[in-house]
Amino acid sequence: MLTALSIANIVLIERLDLDFEAGLGVLTGETGAGKSILLDALGLALGMRADSALVRQGTEKAQVTASFTPPAEGAPLAALLAENEVALEPGEPLLIRRTLKADGGSRAFLNDQPCSAALLREVGGYLVEIHGQHDDRGLLAPAGHRALLDAYARADTGAVATAHAAWRAAEEKLTAAKAAISEAERDREWLEHCVAELQKLGPQPGEEAELAEARAAMQKGEKIAGDLGTILEAFDGSGGGPALLRGAARRLDRLAGDHPLLAEALAALDRAIIDADDAETKLHAAARALEYDPERLEAAETRLFELRAMARKHNVQPDELAELAGELAARLDAIEGGSAGLANLEAAVAETAAAYTHAATALSDLRAKAATRLDAAVAGELVPLKLDAARFQTAVERLPAERWGADGIDRVEFLISTNPGAPFAPLAKIASGGELSRFILALKVALAEEGGAETIIFDEIDRGVGGAVASAIGERLARLSRGDKQLLAVTHSPQVAAKGASHFIIAKSSEGTVTRTGVRALDEAGRREEIARMLSGAEVTEEARAQAERLLETI
Repeated sequence: MLTALSIANIVLIERLDLDFEAGLGVLTGETGAGKSILLDALGLALGMRADSALVRQGTEKAQVTASFTPPAEGAPLAALLAENEVALEPGEPLLIRRTLKADGGSRAFLNDQPCSAALLREVGGYLVEIHGQHDDRGLLAPAGHRALLDAYARADTGAVATAHAAWRAAEEKLTAAKAAISEAERDREWLEHCVAELQKLGPQPGEEAELAEARAAMQKGEKIAGDLGTILEAFDGSGGGPALLRGAARRLDRLAGDHPLLAEALAALDRAIIDADDAETKLHAAARALEYDPERLEAAETRLFELRAMARKHNVQPDELAELAGELAARLDAIEGGSAGLANLEAAVAETAAAYTHAATALSDLRAKAATRLDAAVAGELVPLKLDAARFQTAVERLPAERWGADGIDRVEFLISTNPGAPFAPLAKIASGGELSRFILALKVALAEEGGAETIIFDEIDRGVGGAVASAIGERLARLSRGDKQLLAVTHSPQVAAKGASHFIIAKSSEGTVTRTGVRALDEAGRREEIARMLSGAEVTEEARAQAERLLETI
């Protein structure tokens, strides 16, 4: 709901600050006072085209700031703001600000965060509906008619959307399976060759690393085998180093008691014998570890080269060959078992399509019944609004199967015929001016406020009518504004003005060569005087004041 509007330097408006409340607010004033300027300023804040002609002459910049109650949590507008990272502080209003320079440049802000004019228009569509002579939005847009009819019918469209999603998912799986089988069929010969080749090779994960390590060890053994044999010969037999050391130790043992140094020498010799034995043990162990068989080395190298060559052929790592073999085998199996798999997927498509058709047909039937009720409800509103020759029709048209979607199988559009025997056509193409606004009012009343923004503006809905018709318009506007709705009506009709919960007067004033437009809220006395002016014209008579009093008493 619009709670406040601040305007600076828009055409004839120098500075203006207005506060608004829920209910019906009426705006009146003499012709040419500038009522359209107020709507143009609000339209600028809601993302309409930025025309530099709106900037007050002699100033560099115009600005409009509009304050709205924040959207409820989970509402579509709240989701849109969150999607665009517009912060909403709890309890704080949603502020829209638009600046326009005299050279044509403009900037837009949502809660002081810069945004595009396109986003501003989208946000504005949730906040305010403006119905008037040049209206091409709101109820006139066929794109929204189906949702309005569904809301009127209290239809649960979620089941249809869910069924449609399941149907489309089943179709996508079937399409993907057919594509995979078709691709595999084209590659059958290549797949058979590759699978046979890989199965014959039998690669194992980690095999390449094991082979490379064993090969490197055997290659080292080949290089040092001669030197290691010579070294081991120095340890073998009675003439080997350890045997000679033991013989020397036995002889020295007999002499060790003759001198302390001989005892120390014997101890050192014993340690040398122990170290020599340890060295011999390790040399033999190393020889066994590095022992190689030329045939075994050749076999390891051959296997390693085969693995690496196969990996290069398929552009994978050797350790990935086993996984690749499984994947190619699965693709080949898919060709063989494809028919059975496709049959199951085709059955799933048929089942989900039938479920969707059942749910969508039920929704279509519900729409058709609701359309009949809505047509009757609108027809009941047309006569009091002096549209008794007109006929209204909610057209529910079955779409071709290729256009069925999450919203169902119908196209819905509101149509009218303004004269007996005339064909039905879209509302915007037949009605014009105040007649158009009255049609919208009738539809709004019949829809019982389903859908739409919290703030609705009717621009001169009473154009060309008066008396009982104007009273009927006022009564319906007041009825629509009940609850948490807010209606603003620009009117020339005293009967409509008298129904307002709040009343603003728009007036033009001049000081020398400077002309300004101002807007102010009227108290009860001011309302009576303004309605009397609207009844009598330039000169307000006592009779007009008395009539104004009677009109106000009927609220």
